[in-house]
Amino acid sequence: MKDESGPPNRELYALLNLSPDASDEEIRKAYRQWAQVYHPDKYQAPHMKDIATENFQRICEAYEILSDENKRVIYDLYGMEGLTSGLELGPRLNKVEELKEELEKLRKRKEEEKRSANFRPSGRYLTSLSLPDFLDGHGIMKGMSMNSEVHSQLSKRNSVAVGANMQVNNENAGVGSATAVFTHQISPAMSLELIGATGLQALIGVQMSRQLSQHSTATMALAKSLRDGSINLSNTWTRQLSETSSGNIHLLLGSESSVSVGWQKKGKKNSAGGELKVGTVSVGASAHYVRRFSSKSHGRIGGRISSSALEVEIGGGRKISEFSTVRMLYTIGIQGIFWKFEFHRGEQKVIIPILLSRHLGSGFAAGAFFIPTSLYFLLKKFVVKPYYLRREKQKALENKESTVVQVQEARARAEKAQQLLQVVANRKRNKQTETGGLVITKALYGNSKALKKENESNRDTNNELDSQIIDVTLPLNFLVNDSGQLKLHEGVKKSGIMGFCDPCPGEPKKLLVEYTFADKNFEVVVDDLEELQIPQEAHRI
Repeated sequence: MKDESGPPNRELYALLNLSPDASDEEIRKAYRQWAQVYHPDKYQAPHMKDIATENFQRICEAYEILSDENKRVIYDLYGMEGLTSGLELGPRLNKVEELKEELEKLRKRKEEEKRSANFRPSGRYLTSLSLPDFLDGHGIMKGMSMNSEVHSQLSKRNSVAVGANMQVNNENAGVGSATAVFTHQISPAMSLELIGATGLQALIGVQMSRQLSQHSTATMALAKSLRDGSINLSNTWTRQLSETSSGNIHLLLGSESSVSVGWQKKGKKNSAGGELKVGTVSVGASAHYVRRFSSKSHGRIGGRISSSALEVEIGGGRKISEFSTVRMLYTIGIQGIFWKFEFHRGEQKVIIPILLSRHLGSGFAAGAFFIPTSLYFLLKKFVVKPYYLRREKQKALENKESTVVQVQEARARAEKAQQLLQVVANRKRNKQTETGGLVITKALYGNSKALKKENESNRDTNNELDSQIIDVTLPLNFLVNDSGQLKLHEGVKKSGIMGFCDPCPGEPKKLLVEYTFADKNFEVVVDDLEELQIPQEAHRI
């Protein structure tokens, strides 16, 4: 079961069918349209007057907030909670800009307090295993290394990070070091870091970073080794090439001078990166490509070549919880054939590379790749996927049971709201039918999976599916304007529209609309937060 995390504080805009960027005139126009339908004085029957009164109060409250410049700013930033929190508006906050600035200060202060109250630990733990050494009787452990760091925000401008590193080989010989970094934010565009380390890599240094423009930054660092007295100077320039890609150039001057050029691109489904490095000690290049098959699984392929290494890596990973990911990689190169297992939990990483063979035999290499790959897909199909489907179904059932009263009440409110829309909606529909205009023949809103099954079942009745969707044909016909067009705005959950409701809280939702225009049939499906604008030729069936 997934939980939607759409833009907050948009319910009032949905109620009046407005864009979050609506002008004052658009707000007044929407209010008049809904008030004409829901004003209690239009109805004589007591039960109809009660329904009208309830919905008219909702419309008036939305208009009162959105038509007031100060209240609208508070609502946009903090929602109804901000309006009921008792924030006083006096002479000091008599302008919208001043109010917004003050609210932003309060928000940032809370974020700073939350950040300052917590340490942020991170770490990398690597254990190298060797199957050939084990078979030769030398033990399976080849080496181990641990890197751990704790970062803490001391104040708004100052932070400190303390870390430690330890390495042990199979001969029980080990080395270690400790590092401390103090960071001072000089300005929003510039920071200064003081670095100190003891142990194997004892050094002192200073690093300064500056944002040169909206799309580029530069970093310069100077470090002096406390072991041999050598001095290293490094410069890094980073440039945002597009919305999804960036490049960098790194120059290092010292005992092992080098220059490297890197590139990264990250999209919704794909990401890639590469680096070319030329130095006095070695020359090399590396690249990788990641493909996201779903929100939970991905595949990866990479390669590296240098004066001392040549290897290709292929594998994939899967997200097993909100914060945890597991990954398995297969590596073949001049150093041998490896399996690598990784477990990521937040900022913590556990990595276990296993050397399978130092010899590159074709049969062994193929078996080392295809056997675990086949086992993975078999386990995924017959064990993992059925388990997750059962778990998601159980969670959905528990969620449905816990929200059954809430959904029943919401459906009742939506049905009452539709009762008062019926006369105007039918009149609009008849007018559009006479002129060959836009007529909504069917509209369903609800659970994405249930909506898909309902659409594929040739409209057969199914009580289980019906409980997760709601018919919104009538309110959409009401929203068709005199020009024969309908628009639902982007970034606004459709469950808040008058005559709609949320039939499955916590589940992803879609809207299915079937309509006719100029005696032709159309169909479209949109996500909960996606804009809907019809008619469009692209929807024709």
